[in-house]
Amino acid sequence: MADGSPVPGSTTAAARTRDARLRELVGDHFDFVWRWLRRMGFSAADADDGAQRVFLVASERLDDIQAGAERAFLRGVALRVASHARRARQRRPEDPQESLEAIPWEAGPSVEDALATRDALRLLEALLDGMEMDLREVFVLSEIEEMTSGAIAALLEIPEGTVKSRLRRAREDFDRRAARVRARYQKEAAR
Repeated sequence: MADGSPVPGSTTAAARTRDARLRELVGDHFDFVWRWLRRMGFSAADADDGAQRVFLVASERLDDIQAGAERAFLRGVALRVASHARRARQRRPEDPQESLEAIPWEAGPSVEDALATRDALRLLEALLDGMEMDLREVFVLSEIEEMTSGAIAALLEIPEGTVKSRLRRAREDFDRRAARVRARYQKEAAR
């Protein structure tokens, strides 16, 4: 326009830069956020919705995200999204049929293998659901995401000693829970 104001519908260089940064953020970190939400108790469908919420917050706060600290920022937002979803689930009972979805049959494994994998994932989900959130975080990052203690400390912005302590307690908690499940299965098998 003649007065120097932007033409309606035109994209400024700053807006193009923000869009490019957001696309890069999503491209680089979507899988991490989605897996993180799954490990924090989301179903596959809910993890898609949760990841969208995380990146919506990121788009609104793009200027607050420091270069090199994107994953830590997204993890923090994902943790808040997961905490909010957990509180919402506690307020309304969950339908037991809405648990972890079946693995798509076209993926290739036999029916028996798919069922065994689905059952193992349900068991893992149940074991993780009972853990305190601070223990669950380090356990998932270490045992499932295979991150080092130093990387976890940097991501969670806590001392490495705290990570190691929480991880030890989380492994002990997980082992106790798994032992109870094993004992229950052995008792049922003996009948």
